[in-house]
Amino acid sequence: MLDIDHKDGVTSLRLNRPARKNAFDLALTRMLADALERESRDPACRVLVIKGAGDVFSAGRDLRAAGDDLKDDVFAVDDAWVRIFHALHRSPAPSVAVVRGWAVAGGFTLAMGCDFVLAERGAQFGAFEMRHGFPAAVCTPILARLVGPRLGLEFAMFGEAIPAERLFAAGLINRLADDAAALAEIETAFVGALAALDPRAVKLTRDTFRAAETMPLDNALDMGRQLNQMLAALGRFQGAGAKVGKSKA
Repeated sequence: MLDIDHKDGVTSLRLNRPARKNAFDLALTRMLADALERESRDPACRVLVIKGAGDVFSAGRDLRAAGDDLKDDVFAVDDAWVRIFHALHRSPAPSVAVVRGWAVAGGFTLAMGCDFVLAERGAQFGAFEMRHGFPAAVCTPILARLVGPRLGLEFAMFGEAIPAERLFAAGLINRLADDAAALAEIETAFVGALAALDPRAVKLTRDTFRAAETMPLDNALDMGRQLNQMLAALGRFQGAGAKVGKSKA
């Protein structure tokens, strides 16, 4: 149901329910939440990759299983679901969604909840839960942080299929691939480049970026200055930029 692979600092998590279009029942939701929390604590993990088995990323919540899931605990599904996004947000390792086919409803939320998205050009995204009169309640705050209010509200509200090319133009997809083979090549290069970076520098950059999103610019610049000063005092700049001098970013 959830395949986990470790290689060269990369932890790949593959949703493996192809017969249900990799839709989330309570069991898979808990498995992914547990795995993200566990793997992100592993110092050997430099990058988290999430993908779907077959030619679909995920169709979101498994509506066929939803009734049985809710019989046990009406809050259990959403408690586990939000754990996934807390884990992605708090993880020191960056996350990459690799999307083929459909990434809709919860699948759209999961892709947008990752730090980076790589996708086939023909992939389709969208908050399809709105088609059933159900607000995209977790996707909406994620979109609100990623894109301007007019587009974000449209993507969250209309429930339409959104082509990958439109999300790429809106800055919500990092790389587009023409087919599955090209996507695999892009994944190897992109994820490999991330894994090759200094993990401490990656974490500090990611933490600074996240903090700066909600700060006034003056405060964010002061935070950057203080980080540079702290790193210099700790000797972290020794050897850095040796070919171009000791300039600071």
